[in-house]
Amino acid sequence: MSPVFGHGRLRLYLLKLLDESPRHGYDVIRELEDRFMGLYSPSAGTVYPRLARLEAEGLVTHEVSEGRKVYQITDAGRAELGARQGDLDDLEQEIAGSVRDLATEIRSEVRGSVADLRSELKAAAKDVRRENRAQAREERASHRPSGDPYRADVERSIEWFRNELRNLARHGSRTAEDVTALRELLQRALDEARAILER
Repeated sequence: MSPVFGHGRLRLYLLKLLDESPRHGYDVIRELEDRFMGLYSPSAGTVYPRLARLEAEGLVTHEVSEGRKVYQITDAGRAELGARQGDLDDLEQEIAGSVRDLATEIRSEVRGSVADLRSELKAAAKDVRRENRAQAREERASHRPSGDPYRADVERSIEWFRNELRNLARHGSRTAEDVTALRELLQRALDEARAILER
């Protein structure tokens, strides 16, 4: 049972619901569930015995309609409800507060769940990008000859070209002949690179 219905207060609230409108026992259960936004739903074993007790006390009565009991409040029930109006006001404030607290808790949980979901989606997206990069590297590697046998030749050619340029820069007189020599070096490097690629 909801904590707001301790100490016989459900009995009082049942009188209030029947004062609003005659109801089947099932309708009483659904109405309580609606007012608590589905967060409290009394069982038939909670509601029907209390309706029977209220009827025995002369506070409610029932008629049978289509094979079902329809409960309605009596004048005695209305008199008790009027005498306990202060208790009823307190009860309704507590119900409203309880529903607000539950709604706040649910909103907080939903916000936390959404934040967790965002983090999980970001992590998943990062994993997918990492996997895609790894797959792209593997595909590139699979198109290269096994062991990359020409890499050493290319590196040797690059190193030779650097050394020749360094020597020319240190010892050359930077004349028209230097420019010609640089062109020749560059052409030799290109020729070697082509030769390596065509193997």
